[in-house]
Amino acid sequence: MKLPELDKMPDTQTLETSVQDFWDSNDFYKCNPQSDKDPFCIMIPPPNVTGVLHAGHALNNSLIDFVVRYQRMKGKDVLWQPGTDHAGIATQRQVEKNLEKQKIRKTDLGREAFIKKVWEWKEKSGGQIIKQLKRLGASCDWSRERFTMDKDLSDAVRKVFVKMYKDGLIYKGTRMVNWCPKQNTAVSDLEVENQQMNGKFWHIKYPLEDGSGYISIATTRPETTMGDGAVAVHPSDERYKHLIGKNCVLPLLGRLLPIIADEHPDPEKGSGAVKITGAHDFDDYEVAKRHNIPLIQIMDFQAKMNENVPEKYRGLSRYDARKLIVEDLEKEGLLEKVEDIQHIVPHSERGKVPVEPMISDQWYVKIQPLADEAKRVVENGDIKFVPEHRKNLYFSWMDNIRDWCISRQLWWGHQIPAWYAEDGTVFVEETEEEAFAAAERHFGKPVTLVQDEDVLDTWFSSMLWPFSTLGWPHETIEMKKYYPNDLLVTGFDIIFFWVARMIMAGTYLTKQVPFKTVHLHGLVRDSKGQKFSKSKGNGVDPMEPVGKFGADALRHWAAGASFGVDHRYDERDIKVGRKLVVKLWNASRMVLMNLTDFDSESARPEKMPIEDQWILSELSNCIADVDTKMEKYDTFATREILDKFFWHSFCDRYLEMIKERFWNDELYDVENKLSAQWTLWHVLRAILGLYAPFIPFVTEELYQRIYKPFEGKESLHITAFPEANAEWSKPVDIMETFLELLDLIRKERTDQKVANSVKLTSVCVEASKDLIETLKPHTLSLCSILRTTDLTFATSDRLSVTFEVQNDS
Repeated sequence: MKLPELDKMPDTQTLETSVQDFWDSNDFYKCNPQSDKDPFCIMIPPPNVTGVLHAGHALNNSLIDFVVRYQRMKGKDVLWQPGTDHAGIATQRQVEKNLEKQKIRKTDLGREAFIKKVWEWKEKSGGQIIKQLKRLGASCDWSRERFTMDKDLSDAVRKVFVKMYKDGLIYKGTRMVNWCPKQNTAVSDLEVENQQMNGKFWHIKYPLEDGSGYISIATTRPETTMGDGAVAVHPSDERYKHLIGKNCVLPLLGRLLPIIADEHPDPEKGSGAVKITGAHDFDDYEVAKRHNIPLIQIMDFQAKMNENVPEKYRGLSRYDARKLIVEDLEKEGLLEKVEDIQHIVPHSERGKVPVEPMISDQWYVKIQPLADEAKRVVENGDIKFVPEHRKNLYFSWMDNIRDWCISRQLWWGHQIPAWYAEDGTVFVEETEEEAFAAAERHFGKPVTLVQDEDVLDTWFSSMLWPFSTLGWPHETIEMKKYYPNDLLVTGFDIIFFWVARMIMAGTYLTKQVPFKTVHLHGLVRDSKGQKFSKSKGNGVDPMEPVGKFGADALRHWAAGASFGVDHRYDERDIKVGRKLVVKLWNASRMVLMNLTDFDSESARPEKMPIEDQWILSELSNCIADVDTKMEKYDTFATREILDKFFWHSFCDRYLEMIKERFWNDELYDVENKLSAQWTLWHVLRAILGLYAPFIPFVTEELYQRIYKPFEGKESLHITAFPEANAEWSKPVDIMETFLELLDLIRKERTDQKVANSVKLTSVCVEASKDLIETLKPHTLSLCSILRTTDLTFATSDRLSVTFEVQNDS
C-alpha cells in the first residue's frame, strides 16, 4: 500500500474539532465491566453544574486524562467516571438572579415551583462545563455521566443519612454556626474564608456598679455590646482580682453584667478584660456555657437588629447599627479611644459577606468516630498520598476536627429525610411512607407529619461519589470491578472539603478505602506567581488559549505541573506547546517525504548504520523511562523525557544525521536507505503513541492519515502503548563521539557563517590514532552526519574538525 502524502498542518480549530467529532461519534472511551481486562478507575471531581471551565479545572482534568489515556493504551479496562455536582447555594443563587430579572422572588413561586424552575434551568443551561471538558480532550466514559441529584444517587444520600442517624452519627442540636446573611443559610467552617481588612478597635468604658471607676474593653464590633452577658478577666490578672464577683454596667442599656474569672482572656492583650457576647461569638459561646451566662441574640437571620435591642436600633443592619451605637457611646462619654487596626474577618465563601456567628438548630455529623478510622487507613498505608508530605496537612485537620454542620437553609438540594409530628417527635426514614408508618406505630394512630425544610450540605452527597456512581448500595458489577477506585486527582485546597470526607464515608459505608492513591496538585497562579482573583483582574478563561493555540498546547502546559507545587499560567508556556504540535506535524511531513518508495511491511534490515541503532536505543530507553514515571503518575517527568527525546534526539540529531542518505544515491546504496526508512517509520509511530496521552488531537490526526490504513485500529487511543525493546536498548558507545563531532561541525559552521543546509566539499576529522581506527568502519555514517562526500582523518591529541566549502566564484 502506498504511503500517503501529508499537507501543511490545517488550522488548529478545524483539526481539533474534527477529531473531537470523530471521538464523539464512537465509543472508544467506554468501560466494559464484563471484560477480563484489569480495571483502572478514577472519578472526575464533579464540577458545579453552574460552572464554566477555569484554569484549575483545565489543570486537574488534563492531569487525569494523561493517566487515563496511558492506562487505556496499556490494556486496562478504564473507567473515568464523569458527572456534575448540583452545587446547592451556587445553583439556587443563579436561578434566583434569573428570576429577579423578571421581578419574581422565589417566595412568590413557593418551594415546589421554584425547584421545578431550577431543574428547567439545569436542563437548558447547566452542564456548559461538560462541553468545555470535551473540547479539552477529556476521555471520560460520557455514556455514564452522572448528576448528584439523579434519583439513584439521591436514594443513596437518604439511605446514608438514615443509617448515620440510627447509628448515632447524625444528630440535631442547638449550637453556634457560621451564618451567611446574604444566602440566609448556615455554612461550615470550611466554607468560610478569612480576609484581612482595615478595621477599628473601639475602647469602650464599662462603668463599675459601685461608681468607683470603669473597665475598658476593646471590640471590633460595638453593635454586639447589646448582647453582652458578662465581662471576663483572667483569674491570675492582679488588676482585676478585687472585681471578680462584682458587677459592671452595660453601656447605653444600663443592664448589670457580672465580672467573671475565666482562662479565655489574655492579660497581655488590650486591657486584659473582654466582654462575653455568647450568642454572637464562638469563643464567647463556650465561656457563656461554662458560666451559665445568658445567650442574648440581638440580630435576626438577615443580620438586622431585632427586638432584643432598644427600639431606635431595631431593623438596622449590623453596620448601620454600629455607626449609630458608636455615636451614642461618644455622646455619653463612654468611648475611651478609637484605634485603627488590620484584622481577620471571616467571610462566607459563596455569599462574599462577613459571616455572623448565630445560635441555630442544625443537623450535625458526629465526626470523631469517622475521623479515627479515616486517619488509621492513611497511617497504615492503605491510601497513599502524592506528594507524601500532604499527609501532614490531612492529619493536622483530623487531629483538630469538629462536628460537621450538614444542614443548609436552602430549597435546592437533598431535602433532609426527617419528619416532625405536632409535638416535635422526629422520624428519620428513607421515604415519606416509611416515616408515616413509623409515626403510626409510635402514636398508635395516623398522625400529620411535616418534613424538615432544610437541605444537606452539597459535600454530603459528594462524599459518596466514588461508590454511589457505581451503583452502591446495590452490589453491582461496577462496584465489584471498579471499587475501590485506583486514583483520585484533585487540588490540595479541597483535601478537607472532599478528600477526607470521601475517606470517612468509604471506610464507614463500604468497609474499604474509596481509592488507593490520592494525587494532590497545587493551585494555578498567574505568571508572577500571584493567585488568580477578580479584584486583581488576572484571571484567565482557558477556552481563550484553546481557541488561540489549541487544546493540545494547553494540555502540554498542564503536563508541566510537578507534584504538589503551584503551577504558573504563562502564555509563553502555551506557545511552547503550540510549537511542539507544529514541529510534530512538520517532522511527520519530512518523514513521509522520504518514504515514498518504502514498503511498510518490510522487515528490519539485518545491517543498520550506527545512527539508526542509536535512535532505536534512545527510543527504547525513552519508553522504559516513560513507563516508570507514568506508573507513579509523574506526568511532569514524563513530559520532560518525551520532549527531550523528540526535540533533541529525534529532530535535532537523528533527522539531521540522515538527510544525506536520502539525497546522495551515489554514496549510499538501497540497503542503507532502507534502514533509514524502516527506522523513521517505526520511530515516528512510537512517538505518536508516546505523545498520545498528552497531545491527543494532533497525534490522532497523524495516526488517521499515516498509520491507520496499515494497522486497522479505528483510533490511536485504543492501540497498544509503545513497548521498550531489550534488543534495541543496548548502548551504542561510539555515538557519543558521533554526537560530539556533530556539535563541533555545527560550531565551525557558525563561526565561519556557513549554513547547515550547505554541503561541505571536504571534512577532516582530527583524532587519536585509536579513535580514527574505530571511526573508519563508519565512514558512510560520518559523511551523512557531517554532510560531505569527502572525509579524511588526521592524527591529533584532541578531537576536532575542519572543512572546506566550494567557492562558487
